[in-house]
Amino acid sequence: MKTLKFPTSHKTQLMNITAEVKEAVITSGVKEGICVVFTPHTTGSVFLFENADPNLRRDLLLALSRVIPSEEMYSHVGDNAAAHLKASRMGASVSIPVVDGRPIFGKWQGIFFGEFDGPRQLREVMVKVIAG
Repeated sequence: MKTLKFPTSHKTQLMNITAEVKEAVITSGVKEGICVVFTPHTTGSVFLFENADPNLRRDLLLALSRVIPSEEMYSHVGDNAAAHLKASRMGASVSIPVVDGRPIFGKWQGIFFGEFDGPRQLREVMVKVIAG
């Protein structure tokens, strides 16, 4: 298993981690199987998203803030309830097929880490490639 470690620089942001995941798959040596990408954070997420137009990333963050506003009064004791709710909506993991030693994506797909409670000094994403 490979663990990606990185800081985030904004309260909310989307980070394209596709290249790092591809590298982990290639260096694993697994030719056929599945790649699981997971984050252990409850205020961050991992998901597949369109990777060609950066404007769409801003649109997603804006849409999430409209559906789950930070200014809303929540029952959560902390002040980051909206971050938890956004992360749970986006998900903590994705599974990608591995064929001929490479992860398979749709033409416009990429893997993203969503930060919803930043900035943070350390965020982690685990990449596990399983032969099968």
